[in-house]
Amino acid sequence: MTKDVDLLVIGAGSGGYVAAIRAAQLGKKVVLVDKAELGGVCLNRGCIPSKALISASERVKHIQHASAVGIKVSGEVQVDMPEVVKWKDGIVNKLTSGVKTLLKGNGVEVISGEAYLTKPYTAKIKMNNEEQVYSYKDLILAIGSLPFELKSMPFDKKRIISSTEALVLQEVPKHLVVVGGGYIGLELGTAYAKFGSKVTILEGSNTILPGTDPMLTNVVKRHLKELGITVVTNALVQGGENTGDEVKVRVQVDGKEEVVNGDYCLVSIGRKPNTGKIGLENIGVELDERGFIKINEKCQTNVEHVYAIGDCAGGYLLAHKASYEGKVAAEVISGQNSIIDFQAMPFVIFSDPEVAYTGLTEKEAKEQGYETVSSRFPFQANGRALSVSDADGFVQIVAEKNSKRVLGAQMVGPEVSSLIAEAVFAIESGATAEDLSLTIHAHPTLPEPLMEAAEGVMGHAIHMLNKKK
Repeated sequence: MTKDVDLLVIGAGSGGYVAAIRAAQLGKKVVLVDKAELGGVCLNRGCIPSKALISASERVKHIQHASAVGIKVSGEVQVDMPEVVKWKDGIVNKLTSGVKTLLKGNGVEVISGEAYLTKPYTAKIKMNNEEQVYSYKDLILAIGSLPFELKSMPFDKKRIISSTEALVLQEVPKHLVVVGGGYIGLELGTAYAKFGSKVTILEGSNTILPGTDPMLTNVVKRHLKELGITVVTNALVQGGENTGDEVKVRVQVDGKEEVVNGDYCLVSIGRKPNTGKIGLENIGVELDERGFIKINEKCQTNVEHVYAIGDCAGGYLLAHKASYEGKVAAEVISGQNSIIDFQAMPFVIFSDPEVAYTGLTEKEAKEQGYETVSSRFPFQANGRALSVSDADGFVQIVAEKNSKRVLGAQMVGPEVSSLIAEAVFAIESGATAEDLSLTIHAHPTLPEPLMEAAEGVMGHAIHMLNKKK
């Protein structure tokens, strides 16, 4: 028997479960199917567990440096990785249980199974040893992405690992070799360095965090050096093998081949769309040259009543972007005139210190024809940052020169992953630097540098010298 449903959502990650809930709120009969856990990569094998490990490693750092504020800690800090992983898993389980409750409370039918598109408006779902055919009116593809794998050094999930395995290691590596100096490799490499690992990062380009403004990455580089992390740029990995108790990584640097030995090698060189085995060809969905699903501003594919959101649809591979698109798709399906329309997307890197940015850099703004004015306020002049012994970095605001409208913000320093939200709101609402400068910020707090930088744009900064005109 074929079961009929208004909306079938394939993929229960950050985009899929949000889309399912929003569509159910709008009166649709929704079935959500995923062969893995609710919450997808982000909740189970990405954003949440990685930030938990980063938080745990930061506590180690605080204990080790407690003497700087007069607190004496005797003995060596012991990191019990099985217990750390158990604690991390507890956080994940709590959140996945919450997602399950929300889906149930909103009337979404959840199926644990593997979906395959057999023909238009029809999907076959395999559950254990059973199969059920569903007929849908609308379909949302939220099938995510997978880690890129080096052909010369494929994952064995034992010593040559992806970020998934790096989040469940039962020991602190003696020497962790990280292939890829992007945000995932940098975040996890930094966390394990704080746990006590020797860490070597091999990056193929000429800098860590390629594509990120150098003024931000320069601050991070200083801290990597302080943590004893070795960064090798222009390093082209030729291959590697698991010899049993270590990994030998062959890398070419400046034309010379070297071998880097470590007991684990984390390969983190980006992600690819998970579009290969679901039957998209059977319903005629078009992909771009990189395998991502093509969509318009309403998240619609070229096939009527078929939508795609999140990583599989390309663009920014970010959980919050997937959730945003999930709501847009659900609302379009329900007859609302919703479109993808963001003025600013927040980017956050949980490095040491954190990096966050949104909108346009000064260079990008000028390339788009804007006359700009910018102002940078250092955390060294912020009382709260000094009181938590975390005062390296700054907040910069880029504004249009005449109107003072905020065009972008770049931050590196303590808790900027949270501070960026105010800057995103400012850009989204068309606020000016004057609006930010007139917004009273509590003292002493970390968000104050936003107000201070805005005052600098206006030319009347109080806690730093104004630029001479």
